[in-house]
Amino acid sequence: MKRLRGSALVNGLLAAAAIVTLFPLLWMLSASLMAAGEASAGPPPLLPSHPSLANYRELFAHAGMWRYLGNSVLLATAATLGSLAFNVAAGYAFAKLSFAGRERIFRVLLGALVIPGQVAMVPLFLELKALGLVNTYGGVIVPALASIFGIFLVRQYAQSIPDELLEAARIDGASEFRIFASVVLPALKPILVTLAVFTLLGTWNDFMWPLIVLTDSDLYTLPVALASLSREHVQDNELMMAGSVVTIVPVLLVFLSLQRYYLRGLLAGSVKG
Repeated sequence: MKRLRGSALVNGLLAAAAIVTLFPLLWMLSASLMAAGEASAGPPPLLPSHPSLANYRELFAHAGMWRYLGNSVLLATAATLGSLAFNVAAGYAFAKLSFAGRERIFRVLLGALVIPGQVAMVPLFLELKALGLVNTYGGVIVPALASIFGIFLVRQYAQSIPDELLEAARIDGASEFRIFASVVLPALKPILVTLAVFTLLGTWNDFMWPLIVLTDSDLYTLPVALASLSREHVQDNELMMAGSVVTIVPVLLVFLSLQRYYLRGLLAGSVKG
């Protein structure tokens, strides 16, 4: 009986926390279906009196949302694929390949984790300006190609791959590229999905860097475009809620579809000996 009470208490607290967390998102969806000015009433209604998709039609017909959605999809996809290529290769090298200064270089990288990203924005912008990448998609993608956290994440997981397995492949005459493609990558599948989700979410939701490096409104990503649109429609809360829904739904669907692999990658370190 005592165990049942404890279980009911824990489940009740979890349910309450879920309600508190989900309520703003559900109200955002509800407000996006309201007529203009309805969400600004006091107190604001929980449900639309006459649900309508007019705000979404306005976004895609006149606000150029298709272009911004396409920009975000292109940049997030390119950054994710590039990040996987660079971070996985570097993480595997730090975990399993021997080269001069490996441990020293890795310690320096770890030390750089304590430096706030905002500190590097000015020198990074000047470097991209010298390369001619300001106001281009490349200016958004290049800084996301490699991250210290991504390298660390892959390295820690790759250390669990038995050295004997790699040596056996080398004895059989497999090249390092063949070993990496046929042995290492399949073993790293859970952490690859985890890293892909992290990178995709980070790139998709990034506001500050695209705002700095992109000056042409036609290149804006969804978060930047939504902020720009809010200045033109300050009082149109329902339209802004519709824009927020469009921004959130794609990555939410990706996360839910990959949740099983994502959680497996996060928990892998705690279950491997």
